Amino acid sequence: MRRRSVLLLSSLVALSSAAIHAQDLSPRAYVITPIHSNAVILTWAYFDGGVDFNGTVPISGATGTYNVPIFSLYHTLNFFGRSANLTASLPYAVGNFTGTVMGQQQAIYRSGLLDTSIRFSVNLRGGPAMTPQVFSKWKQKTLIGLSVKIIAPTGQYDPTKLVNWGINRWAFKPELGYSKRWNHWVLDGYGGAWFYTTNPASFDQPTPKPQTEAPIGSLEGHLSYDLKPRYWVSLDGNFWFGGVTTLNGIQNLQTKQTGSRIGGTASVPIGKHQSIKINYSNGTYIRFGGNYQNVSLAWQYSWLGKPN
Repeated sequence: MRRRSVLLLSSLVALSSAAIHAQDLSPRAYVITPIHSNAVILTWAYFDGGVDFNGTVPISGATGTYNVPIFSLYHTLNFFGRSANLTASLPYAVGNFTGTVMGQQQAIYRSGLLDTSIRFSVNLRGGPAMTPQVFSKWKQKTLIGLSVKIIAPTGQYDPTKLVNWGINRWAFKPELGYSKRWNHWVLDGYGGAWFYTTNPASFDQPTPKPQTEAPIGSLEGHLSYDLKPRYWVSLDGNFWFGGVTTLNGIQNLQTKQTGSRIGGTASVPIGKHQSIKINYSNGTYIRFGGNYQNVSLAWQYSWLGKPN
C-alpha cells in the first residue's frame, strides 16, 4: 500500500516538471535585436498550486510548491540576411509535493536538474539582420517569425526510481509568431505545437514500460505598452490542448489536457546593459495537469559582440 501510494504521488512531480515548459508565457518573444547581441539571463521562478488528475489516479488534494533557478544564454546572428537568435537554458528545481493517496497523506521532496532547452528563432518578414548602426534608425511595424524549441532529456531521471525531474524523452515545439506595433503598443500572437518522442522506460511495475504522448497544441497572446524606452508592461494569456498518453500500448483518454493561463509582465531597464523582468501568472482553466500560481524574476545583462 505504501509503495502504491508513493507511485501515484510521483505522477504529481512528472506533471509539475512538464508544466514548466507547457505553460510558458513569453511576451515579445519575436523581438528584433542587432546582430552580435548577447545576453546572460538569471531567472528565479516560483510555482505553487494544485494538480487535477481528472480521476486517472486515486489522489485528492494534490499540491506542489517548487523553486526553479534557470541559467540562460542568448545570442543573435545573421541567418541568410534575416535576424535570428539562439537561446539555451539550464533549469534546476527544488520542490515539495503533498496529496492524499487512497486515504493516506503523503509527501515527497525532490531536487535536481530539469531538462535543457534550446530555442532557435528566425524572422521571416519585417526584421532583416542589422548592425547596431542600422538598427538604431529602424522602427518595428509588422513582424512574422518562426521558431523551434527543443527540450533535451538531460534532467534527473532513473527508471528504477519513482520520482524524477526529467521526462526521459525529446520534445520539439515549432511555432509561428506575429508581432505588430502601433506607436507605444505591441500586439503579439503565437501558434505552435509540442511533439514528443517515446519515453522508453516510464516507471511501472514490475518493470519500466514505454510511454508515448500525443502532440499538445498551443496558442499565446500578449498586449504590451512602452512606458519609456526599454521599460514596458504586458498582459499575457495562453491556451493549450491535447497530450493524451499511452502506456505500454494502452491509451488513457482521461489524460487529455486542456488549459489556459493569464498574467502580466513588467520589464525595467537598469542602466545601459542590465534589466529586470517580473512576471506573474495563474491558471484560469485546467483540465488535467498543474494549476499553479507562478512568479518569476529575471536579471539580464546584455552586450554587443564584435563582428568576425
